[in-house]
Amino acid sequence: MSLPFLLEIGTEEIPDWMIPNALENLRLLFEKLEIPHEWVTLDATPRRLVLRADGLPERQADKEERVMGPARSAPPQAVAGFARKQGLKPEDLSIAATPKGEYYSFLKRIEGRRTVDILAEALPSLILEIYFPKTMYWTAKGGPRFIRPIRWIVALLGEAIVPFEIAGVRAGALSSGHRRLGAREIAVTTADYERRLRDHYVILSAEERRHKIRQEMAGIRVKADPALLETLVYITEYPTAITGSFDAQFLELPQEVLITVMRHHQKYFSVEDAQGGLAAQFVAVMNIPEDPDGFVRRGNERVLRARFNDARFFWETDQKKKLADRKQDLAHVTFQAKLGSYLDKAERMAALARELGGDEHAVRAAGLAKCDLTTELVKEFTELQGVVGGLYARAQGEPEPVWQAIYDHYRPESMEDAIPRNRTAQTVALADKIDTLRGCFRVGLVPTGSRDPFPLRRAAQGVVKILVEARMELPLVDFLEKNRELIDFFAERVKFYFKDHRGFKYDEVHAAMAAGWSNLVDLEARLERIQNLRPTPDFEPLAASFKRIRNILDQAKFTGEGAPLDERLLEPGPEQELYQEYQRIAGQPIENVISRLRPRVDRFFDKVLVNAPDARVRQNRLTLLHTLLAEFSTMADFSEIVTNS
Repeated sequence: MSLPFLLEIGTEEIPDWMIPNALENLRLLFEKLEIPHEWVTLDATPRRLVLRADGLPERQADKEERVMGPARSAPPQAVAGFARKQGLKPEDLSIAATPKGEYYSFLKRIEGRRTVDILAEALPSLILEIYFPKTMYWTAKGGPRFIRPIRWIVALLGEAIVPFEIAGVRAGALSSGHRRLGAREIAVTTADYERRLRDHYVILSAEERRHKIRQEMAGIRVKADPALLETLVYITEYPTAITGSFDAQFLELPQEVLITVMRHHQKYFSVEDAQGGLAAQFVAVMNIPEDPDGFVRRGNERVLRARFNDARFFWETDQKKKLADRKQDLAHVTFQAKLGSYLDKAERMAALARELGGDEHAVRAAGLAKCDLTTELVKEFTELQGVVGGLYARAQGEPEPVWQAIYDHYRPESMEDAIPRNRTAQTVALADKIDTLRGCFRVGLVPTGSRDPFPLRRAAQGVVKILVEARMELPLVDFLEKNRELIDFFAERVKFYFKDHRGFKYDEVHAAMAAGWSNLVDLEARLERIQNLRPTPDFEPLAASFKRIRNILDQAKFTGEGAPLDERLLEPGPEQELYQEYQRIAGQPIENVISRLRPRVDRFFDKVLVNAPDARVRQNRLTLLHTLLAEFSTMADFSEIVTNS
């Protein structure tokens, strides 16, 4: 008999951004129980994590386990003692052959446990093992920890309650509805669970909540914001979209400021007009089904008006002091205790911008880029760092390359984000990120595990993305202060960019990077060459030969140092033919010569003994192989390519 299973963990509101990962972690923990089932689904609202499964057996299957006893050579008393301990007679035992010899043994039948008992035993620890970046005590110190206090638990296998308890909360068949509109306790079964929640204003499915919000915004020119949509999906249980408006005079403020206020502070969608500009409207999502008297809409409009008035006041106040006049104020803003103030950082950035080949615009922008940290607008709306500086620089008459570089210098903030728009901005962004990385690694602030307080991984990824996508042929390693830890850190970011973001195969990335990776534009070009070369019929066999050459040289501990190749020691036939072919193709791209080179290499290995008895001949053959390998290793170390042979 197969049974449905329902687990609902009811809590205080969980931070929206933690929910998707928590659900996936819950799935993995459940799968580890190895209880047979047909399917698993997970859902969540701010106040509940839900796992449902079907096809669980009422009882686990019986199984047999071979219990090993003493060796066959053991005295009869030991054999009898083992049998007696197992409730058997010595004649009931059998002989089992093992790699270590023959032993007395017997097959023990283990009766399958009831699934409800397995779940009751496993679920308390399983629930508390769900990973969250932060957890809390909600009973007393030393008690269980979870992201938020657990208020109720539903655990049903078929019609039966799975009996267990966490911190005084007993599992049962009582859920809870919408905090304001639903009943505090709702009796549910595995069959009617989702319907009963809906009766009490809880839409369990995140996809359904997402669809409802989109559907209710249809026909409105809402500015696309997938991240905000996800936030709203996971902070509501019964979302309803409503449209509000604000005084058009606020449109005199930069739209970046208005959108930030709406998005980050009020969680409103901004609306575009027919020309693609910002309209004096917004869309809010409330957690109730209707607003017949407009109280919620008017409340949202009132709050937004106050926030816009604050923004306008800060904008006008800040304009009374130019960015350049704020630079000395950065001396009072700490960047990092061991790395000094933001004034120190600004001066390092300006010097580094010049080292990176930046022009005078780049040097000036680097010196002013952090000045907006002293403005009232950024103090209130920290999300606008850089953007505000760029807007103020434009309003104060700074040249276009300067204000654009200040505006863009935090980009890219993710792998999906665009890089800065021009070379000046790209140079300033590099100076900012490289300075932060160099400084933090210099004083030991290195990311460990999930800890990365200065987003150094993101900064390094931004450097890689800018250098590649802006086609900046800078020797990256030359700017890393010979810090081996920092160089290795960047190497991992380069691998991630080309493998996970660009889709190159891992062995292609390893092969190309083994030939050097400081110039990322050159590395990209070599990776594309390898990718194009790989499908050709001669590629993998030749790569396998290069791997063989590498192994031979490594085993012989041959580094290429010593006497040069002596043509007089080359044996007529395959050895001389390989050398002559090498002379003809030296300096040519491997793409042009691979079909000619491969048969010569194959024939050499078929007919020539590298480890010849004569030491001079052996050394000469190793030199030939080393020379051949070195010729094409400027493109990639082909011995890193994984082949089928």
